[in-house]
Amino acid sequence: MEEKVTLTKEWDKTFPQSDKVNHRKVTFRNRYGITLAADLYEPKGAAGKLAAIAVCGPFGAVKEQASGLYAQAMAERGFLTIAFDPSYTGESGGTPRYMASPDINTEDFQAAVDFLSVQENVDPERIGIIGICGWGGMALNTAALDTRIKATVVSTMYDMTRVNAKGYFDSEDSEEARYEKKKALNAQRIQDCKNGSYALGGGVVDPLPEDAPFFVKDYHDYYKTSRGYHARSLNSNGGWNVTGCMSFMNQPILQYSNEIRSAVLIMHGEKAHSCYFSKDAYANMIKNNPYTDNKELLIIPGAVHTDLYDRTDIIPFDKMTEFFKKYLQ
Repeated sequence: MEEKVTLTKEWDKTFPQSDKVNHRKVTFRNRYGITLAADLYEPKGAAGKLAAIAVCGPFGAVKEQASGLYAQAMAERGFLTIAFDPSYTGESGGTPRYMASPDINTEDFQAAVDFLSVQENVDPERIGIIGICGWGGMALNTAALDTRIKATVVSTMYDMTRVNAKGYFDSEDSEEARYEKKKALNAQRIQDCKNGSYALGGGVVDPLPEDAPFFVKDYHDYYKTSRGYHARSLNSNGGWNVTGCMSFMNQPILQYSNEIRSAVLIMHGEKAHSCYFSKDAYANMIKNNPYTDNKELLIIPGAVHTDLYDRTDIIPFDKMTEFFKKYLQ
């Protein structure tokens, strides 16, 4: 039986609607039977079969935030695009809610490629993906698995397996630190079992402590203000389940990223606390990889992490358009 999802009819994005594209809601199912909800953006007046792009992220966000902005902007530039909510979040299906999985979330991207591939006005040989923040890592992981993807853009990425297993800047990369994390998470599983429900870990901290590090202030400025707040966004509200990302500690992604043959553009802000994820991912991707001519790392001077969520004067849409037109031709 197909899962029922509820789709909001009104425009409830954190960005204004463009008069250059047609917009509608769509759904599709992934390989695990979870129904995913997406916004489809189509250039007005477009004819023939189009190149298409699936967009997702940031981690803990919804399609009404950054991914929708990217999708609409790329549709204005001639691509058919979708921005989708990952499994267990937003308007997409999947229970229990607010869970994440390296496997299922990689599959979400592949299911989006399935959907695009069978649209009458899409050329299945010209499909790309964009992943933002934690879904940047997922996008790169998908590119290593899915040969149908011809071009991938990774923006302000996190490697969620690395940060969960090793902490920020690898500051908790020890057996003892991981053991204590796992001990706490497994204790939480017992509490959840007793309660019959899953405790939430909390979204971005609010009110903001005076001594909060800059990257926390950066997230607060996006998720907890009118700039980026959304009622369905995990980061804007109660956050993931405490145990929601548990499997990330034991399952590194990007294991075979240096076998990606298709084109990849990794872009990150120079001042972002997370920039090391992109620099290291790029170095690993090109190591012993004979297909490096179509790989690029773009460091954006002065930009911080959330600048690449919604700062249209900073997000290099012209560069992305040039990249996709070259590799989705």
